[in-house]
Amino acid sequence: EIPSSLGNITGFLHLNLGLNNFEGSIPSSLGNLKYLLVLGLHGNKLNGTIPQQLMSLSASFNIDVSFNSLTGSLPTELGELKNILFLVVSNNKLFGEIPSTIGNLISLEHLEMQENLFQGSIPPLNQLMGLQYLDLSHNNLSGGVPQYFETLSTLIYLNLSFNNLSGEVPSKGIFKNATAVGVLGNTKLCGGAPELHLQACPLQKHKKRTNPMLTLEIALPSSFLALALIFLSLYLTRKTKKKSLSSPSFGRFHPKISYQELLNATGGFSSSNLIGSGSFGMVYSGTLSPEGTTVAVKVLKLSQPGASKSFMAECRALSNIQHRNLVRILTACSSIDFECNDFKALVYEFMPNGSLERWLHPEDGHIQLRNLDLLQRINIAIDVASALHYLHKQCETPVIHCDVKPSNVLLDNDFTAHLSDFGLARLLSKSGIDAVSSQFTSASVKGTTGYAAPEYGMGAPMSTHGDVYSYGILLLEIFTGKRPTDNSFSDDLNLRNFVKMALPELATEMMDQFLLTEGMQEAQSSIGSSSNHRNECIECLISTLEIGIACSAESPSDRIDIKDVDNRLLSIRDKFIGSRRHD
Repeated sequence: EIPSSLGNITGFLHLNLGLNNFEGSIPSSLGNLKYLLVLGLHGNKLNGTIPQQLMSLSASFNIDVSFNSLTGSLPTELGELKNILFLVVSNNKLFGEIPSTIGNLISLEHLEMQENLFQGSIPPLNQLMGLQYLDLSHNNLSGGVPQYFETLSTLIYLNLSFNNLSGEVPSKGIFKNATAVGVLGNTKLCGGAPELHLQACPLQKHKKRTNPMLTLEIALPSSFLALALIFLSLYLTRKTKKKSLSSPSFGRFHPKISYQELLNATGGFSSSNLIGSGSFGMVYSGTLSPEGTTVAVKVLKLSQPGASKSFMAECRALSNIQHRNLVRILTACSSIDFECNDFKALVYEFMPNGSLERWLHPEDGHIQLRNLDLLQRINIAIDVASALHYLHKQCETPVIHCDVKPSNVLLDNDFTAHLSDFGLARLLSKSGIDAVSSQFTSASVKGTTGYAAPEYGMGAPMSTHGDVYSYGILLLEIFTGKRPTDNSFSDDLNLRNFVKMALPELATEMMDQFLLTEGMQEAQSSIGSSSNHRNECIECLISTLEIGIACSAESPSDRIDIKDVDNRLLSIRDKFIGSRRHD
């Protein structure tokens, strides 16, 4: 059980007890944690009701009690959580009506209440002007679909599937995008977008008899007006189609895409099309019809806790950014598959040369992939630094990637590097506080072992300094060929210390041996033998590795700024290219 004594530690800011096997009830004493920002109790075996005292956590912006066996109704005091951004109570046994006070949570962006036993009508949420994600599916809700959903301009996902809703589905706002709305399993609903495949709403019967002549007089002008509108519509549609050839829909994104289209593009998500996998999803290559564009389709594992949050984080992070060294997202799909399961996928431009991980650490039988020469590696390092410089310094809202590592660096035909996978990304407010997409705590999601900044393990908030640390480890790996998790390292010796101790005298001992054998021989044969060339290569490598050491300093304040990294690497490359020309 969760000890009630935790409520005495009133200085807690983050309390993440998720994904354990805690049983019993939620201690009401947790309501004493008046400074608590994040409470994670998801994925346990908790039962009983949600204590009213938890509604006193007025500072909290993230509360997740999903995937437990909680019962009872939601406290009406729920409306007191004035700072809540992210509220998840899904996959429990909660019942009763959803309290109307939930409409007072004006800061709320993400609300998940699916897979419960809630009854009654959908409460008024029209004041939640920042709401982006709402899932009320798989409950016993009744009544109509509120018209106010049309006016929530920030809403990008709405799932009302498998309830007892009735009446006409609105057609404006989010309802224009059928892939963003789920209403399946509500047999009494009608109307809405054709893609929702709902029955037509019955025509209203007029009780009063009308004058036939009056009807004719009205009908004839109306018919001409209707014809005029049809011709006008066709004309505008043709103009829109011509325009769409030069500019894709939804800004720089492609038009919305359906589950069926992705199914066809990937050969039914065939294993032969599988090109990668991660903690939150599988990546397939596919070909979109009719243009024949090759794409990468990332299908989210929604059964994995955090996958939906990853989807939201990635969409949010990539929605307003564009850079030559970032993988471009083309479109997204949020729908239901043929078995009525939720389905989410992201569609990216395809990178023919795969990930940097594949080139640095090829599988058996693909050792030839290791032949990235020195200049290619420097260019890749510059590309990733340039991407981070853009994210940290040049975006209107700075973005923290949170998971910089070789498998998230993809290479195109020309071996230009593109940073990918923003599933853990954070957006920073101008105050530096992660107030936009604080869906995880640094204690619960730390990036990847070996690349995550050490301060994250102590509960420090995500920061751009953390990305710089990860980049530093990546840089050391690119030029040594050693993973930070290599078996040769222990608690006392890590990749950074290994390189730092070797520089400069033993530099050649710990560098990727390809760069000192094959790579150098190839370089020398192409420019003619030069007694100085080997030394120039080693000097270039040492300078680059020193940057990696500066980036991965233990203390965040001691790490080099990413702009300086970019400039120094460009200078190293220019000097190296200049030396090759003179040899």
